[in-house]
Amino acid sequence: MKIKTIHALLLTAGLAMSTLANAQAPAPVASPTGVPPTWAQGRSPDGMNPALVPNPSPLVAKPVSEILIDKLKVPPGFKIELWASGMPNARSMTESPSGTIFVGTRFPGNVYAVITKDGTREVKIIAKGLHRPNGVAFANGSLYVAELSRIIRYDNIEQNLDNPPTPVVIFDALPKDEPHGWKYLKLSPDGKYLYFQIGTPANIVVPPSTHATINRLNLKTNTIETVATGVRNSVGMDFQPVTKELWFTNMGRDWAGEDLPNDTLNRLVRPKGMNFGFPHCHQGDWLDPEFGKGRSCDEFDKPVMKLGAHVSPIGMRFYTGSQFPAEYKGNIFIAEYGSWNRTKKAGYQVVRVVLDAKNNPVKLEPFVTGWLQGEEYWGRPADVQVIKDGSLLISDGEAGAIYRVSYGK
Repeated sequence: MKIKTIHALLLTAGLAMSTLANAQAPAPVASPTGVPPTWAQGRSPDGMNPALVPNPSPLVAKPVSEILIDKLKVPPGFKIELWASGMPNARSMTESPSGTIFVGTRFPGNVYAVITKDGTREVKIIAKGLHRPNGVAFANGSLYVAELSRIIRYDNIEQNLDNPPTPVVIFDALPKDEPHGWKYLKLSPDGKYLYFQIGTPANIVVPPSTHATINRLNLKTNTIETVATGVRNSVGMDFQPVTKELWFTNMGRDWAGEDLPNDTLNRLVRPKGMNFGFPHCHQGDWLDPEFGKGRSCDEFDKPVMKLGAHVSPIGMRFYTGSQFPAEYKGNIFIAEYGSWNRTKKAGYQVVRVVLDAKNNPVKLEPFVTGWLQGEEYWGRPADVQVIKDGSLLISDGEAGAIYRVSYGK
C-alpha cells in the first residue's frame, strides 16, 4: 500500500476519529457534542469503577533521590542499578553498534542519546519539539524516529550529537489520531524494512482499514504495506533471532471488566494476512460484548500467550546476550507499564517469558518488581534493551531513568 493510498483512506475514514478527545483526557466527561473521550468509550454504566481514569505521564524526570532503586527486586545472582537519569518520559530504546543508546519519548517531544565515557553516562538531548517521538531505530549510521504521523531520519548522528543535522522526512502520511497514535519502530533483520504499528483510534470501535494494524516501510522504495490486522495497539515488537519471525505485544480493550480481556503476546507465523481479531474477538477466545455479536473467535488468529488484564505490555526483547545464565538464552523480556483500567493495580514490572525448543511459550514469571508498592507506583517500565555486554537496560517512563540488570556470581 503506497503512501498516497493511506493518505486517501485517512481523508475518508481515519481523520473523522481524530476529532475525538485526547486519550489522556483528565476526567470522564462527555464533550459538548455528547461524544465521550476516546478512552471512555465502551464503558458499562453499571460495571467497572467509574472513578478510573488514565494515568498521565509526567513531563519532568524524578530527581535521583526519588528513584527508589533499593525497592527493585531481581532474581538471585542478578543486580539492578541506576544507569542513567534526567530523561523525562524515557520510553523506547535502541542501541547503535558503537554503544550509544537512543531514547524516544511520548509527551515531552524529546529524543535523547546516552553515551558512556570512562564508565560515566552522559545524557544529550538531540531533538526537541517533536510530536510523540516514541519510536527509535538505528541503521547504517542513521537514527530513525517515528513521530505521531511521520517518520524522520537523522543521518551521521553519532558524529553530530552536539549539533544534530536537520532530519530527513522519510514520509509524513501516517494517521494523525492521538489515541494510540504513538509508534514503536523495529528494524527487520535484513535491514530492509522498518516495522511499526498503527493503533486503534479509540478504546473500542470498528477502526478504519488503516488502523489496528502492523505495517512495514520499505527503506528503499519508501512504500508501506500492512502485514497484520486486528491488532488493537502494539507498542513492543522484536524478531526471533533464529526464525526471524516477528513477535509483538498487544494491549486489550478497556472497560470490559477488571480481569478481561487479557493483554497478549503474539507471533507472526505468516508474513502477511494474519488477523488477530480486534474489535470482534479479544485474547483469542473472548468475543466482544458489542462487536463480537454474530462472530466467532475461530475466524481469527490466536495469541501465543495471555499476559494478564490491563498490565499494559509495551517494550519487549528476545534475550540474545551471553551474560545471563544459559536458561535465559532466547527468553523474552517484556516491560509492563502498568494498569489504569483496574481497581487493584497490575503490571508495573518486567516479566520473563520462557520458550521451549519449538519457540512455544511455556512459562511467564516476574523478573524485576518493586515499582509498585501496595497500590502506589513510583516508576513504570517502558522498554527493555539487550546491550552489547549482555546486560539488560530498562527504561522508566515515570521516573525518566534507565536501569541496568546484570548477572554475576
